[in-house]
Amino acid sequence: MLPATFKLCAGISYRHTRNMTGLRKNAMVAINHELNRLAGPGPSNWISQVRRRSSLLSSRITEEEGYNEEEMSYLKQGEDALQKAISILSEQDGWTIETVAANGDKVLSKVLPDIGKVFKLEVMLEQHPDNLYKELVGNMEQMGEWNPNVKQVKILQKIGQDTMVTHEMSAETPGNVVGPRDFVSVRCAKRRGSTCFLAGMSTEHAKMPEQRGVVRAENGPTCIVMKPCAEDPNKTKFTWLLSIDLKGWIPKTIINKVLSQTQVDFANHLRQRMANNVSMEMAHAC
Repeated sequence: MLPATFKLCAGISYRHTRNMTGLRKNAMVAINHELNRLAGPGPSNWISQVRRRSSLLSSRITEEEGYNEEEMSYLKQGEDALQKAISILSEQDGWTIETVAANGDKVLSKVLPDIGKVFKLEVMLEQHPDNLYKELVGNMEQMGEWNPNVKQVKILQKIGQDTMVTHEMSAETPGNVVGPRDFVSVRCAKRRGSTCFLAGMSTEHAKMPEQRGVVRAENGPTCIVMKPCAEDPNKTKFTWLLSIDLKGWIPKTIINKVLSQTQVDFANHLRQRMANNVSMEMAHAC
């Protein structure tokens, strides 16, 4: 199946075949089939196979009538972020432990060429992936309500069902060690079987130029992966890849400490948010 898929992708990359609707649709079907296989049974099936198949996420297969040039650019950026992030996560070697919390939450890091230092949070959450996906994607703009490290998240533009451009304002760190930053990001949300992906990277948008007095930081590729636990499908193996450039003159030792702690804090705040959601649902049911 894989060689045939590559042929279809190659075919739609040529100008004289781009308008062949049948060929493009066949490529889409073939690619979706391969992605579904990535999220198939087995606790690490997607990550063990994705390195050979990551190029199948090429944005050329997402071309559909109705998108203008700007929208197509955002679609491509989102798919590129997802492809790069999964490629990084598929490499199991070279990670160094930054911190391990008492509850087992773990942050690791590694230095990558052309990207720099990236961080990876690995936790187990006692929530079904669907509930987490709904909170992190469906309720994205509410993140400032439960995550004190975030002041605001605003969706600037939606492109199709899977891609959006957002503006995020971060809060100051305790003691104002790192002042407030803002980010403009393209985000790509995908679901393949029971596995959920939320990838992103920095971009530009006409509605949100750089703000005076606020440092415009950059991120990406980043990606959150939510996969049901093999032993208990109502629990989620939650992985968050974080790559970020805070800009400004901040010592690397401080940056490393702030980013790893931010990931640990995020997991705890997310747990509390989900617990509060359950309590509210129970209260409404009474």
